[in-house]
Amino acid sequence: MNPVELTQNALAAPAVEVSVWALFWQASFVVKAVMLGLLAASVWCWAIIVDKIVAYNRARRSMDRFEKVFWSGQSLEELYRSLTSRSNEGLAAIFVAAMREWKRSHEAGRVSFQGITDRIGKVIDVTISREMERLEARLIFLATVGSAGPFIGLFGTVWGIMSSFQAIATSKNTSLVVVAPAISEALLATAMGLAAAIPAVLAYNKLSADAAKLGSRMDGFADEFAAILSRQIDDRS
Repeated sequence: MNPVELTQNALAAPAVEVSVWALFWQASFVVKAVMLGLLAASVWCWAIIVDKIVAYNRARRSMDRFEKVFWSGQSLEELYRSLTSRSNEGLAAIFVAAMREWKRSHEAGRVSFQGITDRIGKVIDVTISREMERLEARLIFLATVGSAGPFIGLFGTVWGIMSSFQAIATSKNTSLVVVAPAISEALLATAMGLAAAIPAVLAYNKLSADAAKLGSRMDGFADEFAAILSRQIDDRS
């Protein structure tokens, strides 16, 4: 078949719809599964991103309010009583946990400076670990999608290209009308993989940095409060 005949056949061939929706429905079962999986991962990533942004902003505001009250001159006992009746997070959770252990030790008659200090330090460390675990929850999913998303999309691409070669072998026709749909489906899978991975990577880096800043803030308050309790223990000893 000469080039003129190939051109005439291509012009005479029916137009192929190449919209995203049409490409999805024309794709093979494997490529469809890849696309749906990437779409679901992308939606879940955005849900995590929005949830973490809201949660971190709320945590920062909560820490600001607590520090304002803590350094206002209110007695530790009054602040402790006002916080024990509600659920606490962040700096308030550290304060309540440390105060609870401090009061238990004195009520039990344990006045060993080293013993009380060690117990309070362990309680604070455990509380900070739990708070960091809560702040960093589900971030690993963003990292997983960010690293695996492009490769999953590439798998769909490879499968789509294999399908295009099979179509060429079956029809014995190398015109774009035969090859273009399968290649478009393959490239769509790659695009969806990148669309899921890029926001996930950017959000993971940003949210991890924000969580680390909140953790540093809790560590700093824990050190300051431990020093305050140490002076209280010295005064009572």
